[in-house]
Order: sequence, then C-alpha cells, then structure tokens
Amino acid sequence: MVFKRFLAAFGVGGPSIDTVLANPHVQPGGVLEGHVELHGGDVDARIGEIAVALATRAEVEVGDGEAAAGVEFARIPVSGPLRLEAGERRSLPFRYPVPWQAPLTEAGGAPLPGAVLGLRTEVVIDGAPDKGDLDRVHVHPLPVQDGVLEALARLGFGLKHTDVEHGHLGGTRQEFPLFQEIEYYASPEYAHEVNEIELSFVADEHGMDVVIEFDRRGGVFGGGGDAYGLFRVEHAQAHGTDWTALVADWIGQALDRHRSLFGGHRHYGHHGDHGDDHGGGMMGAVGGAALGMAGGLAAGYVAAEVIDEVFEEEEPEEEEEE
Repeated sequence: MVFKRFLAAFGVGGPSIDTVLANPHVQPGGVLEGHVELHGGDVDARIGEIAVALATRAEVEVGDGEAAAGVEFARIPVSGPLRLEAGERRSLPFRYPVPWQAPLTEAGGAPLPGAVLGLRTEVVIDGAPDKGDLDRVHVHPLPVQDGVLEALARLGFGLKHTDVEHGHLGGTRQEFPLFQEIEYYASPEYAHEVNEIELSFVADEHGMDVVIEFDRRGGVFGGGGDAYGLFRVEHAQAHGTDWTALVADWIGQALDRHRSLFGGHRHYGHHGDHGDDHGGGMMGAVGGAALGMAGGLAAGYVAAEVIDEVFEEEEPEEEEEE
C-alpha cells in the first residue's frame, strides 16, 4: 500500500503525490535519493514545478521574543512544468545533496532530544505552492562530530537538549542563517565553574569549526560575559586523535582565557592540563559580541523561509492500494 496526498488546488478527484526516500539515513555532505510518484486524477492537470527542501524547527524572533517555527532551506528543483493526464502515473527521481551544515538528529545510535529534520515536497500550481507533509530524515554525525560528542560523554557531560537558532556564529564558515546548539549539563569536574555548555558544529567539505559556549549563570566567573571557545579541526584528523584529551584541552583553553579577562581561578582536574592542542588548533576564544545574530546567506543558497505548521501531527491520509 502507498499513502498518497491529494493536491488541494485541484479539489476532489485531482492528482495525488507521494515522495519515497530510498534511505532516510544520511550524514552531512551526503546525498538523499528518492523519487516523487505522481498519479493523475479524474482530469488532466498542469503542474508548474516540483521541488524538495529540508525543513527544521528553529527559534526565530517574533515581536519582542522568540518562538519555535518551521524553517525551510536548501530548495532543490525536481521537475519543471509538466502535464499530468487523467489516470497517468509518473515517477520523478531526485538526488538531494544534504548541506554540510545540516543539523544532526542522531548521536551514539539514538535520537538527539529536540532535533527534527524532514524533507518536504512542494508542488507549484498556477504560481501558488502546495507544500506537502514532511518525510523524516535522520542525520548522523560525521567522524569528527562523533569523536567530539563521545568525548563530552566520557568527560561526564550529560546531554540535555538540542535546538536550532536563527543567527550567525562569528568567526565561523557558516553558510545558512541557522546553527544547531547541543546543550549539556556540566560534568562534576567542571560543575563549580559552569552550569551548562552549548556545542555547535559548522562543517564544510574540509573540516569544521567547533564552538563551545559555557553558561556562567550565578556569577561563578566573578563577572563578565559567558565563555566561548572557537576551534578548527579537519576531517583528516578523525582517526588517530585522542578526542577526550583534545576536547578537555579545548575546554581548559577557553576557561583559562575567560579567567584572564574576567578573573577567577583554575580549579579543574587533570583533564584540563594538556599542554598541546593535539592537532586541533584554537582559532581563539571569542566573546559574546563576536557571536552576534548577524544572519545572512552565502551566494548560491536559497533564503530561509519561515513556514507554518511544519512539525504538527500528521493527519491520516487516504490509502491507495497498489
């Protein structure tokens, strides 16, 4: 059986559409392959365009605050204008290149709490888009990302939540006006200095920028802003790196720099005492002002579009027996 969605613009008896992914599991920089199945209705239909795009839930500015909304990005055309005759069946293949900076939805073999991503099929009829339901996509970490995430777990940081923010991480190679934050409770070793940390990856074809932000609520640093660390690591370093030592070193560098700017004392244990950077390299610890919400897009990418009701419960669809 195949679940189908009728195109609303044609009313009862109109054509239906179904999107089938060959494999919904992928990594950043990978490819999603599938096909769009069209089934003609009672009368002939003219379709202007068919496209697919990834969509995620993101925190966007609404008035004086923020609210969660569906945000669509990286739209890829599947077909131009076509005529679908009554009762005709047509299959349109597509290959969707997943952006390197797509948010992760899985880690350690389990879903990341709060992370959602889906592929939406859009049909344009008479200039008006008919946006369909989402086909869930599961984005698994690249080896470097996996190494960093596993290292935080070994260091005792407890996974709390993930979300996608609208804005720009200063100093990174960010291409979309969106970035993912993976939030952790502080490990016992660092709990006297920080309450939580937030981790962000900004990947590209060569490697990625890694941003670590330390929540200083309660004034544990004795004044000043939150602490940030910005680091660069290449994909080639994925294997043979002691990730636990490297990530501990990153944390130590960022906290040491914050203490030098705002005061405070070094209290953490042996994990923070690694003297070298183990090949990771610190691009610099950056202050809150450098991580401003600048927004903007690189050339070649469609502007992010806020779309309503992206991740609501799906309504039952009509079944068509094949």
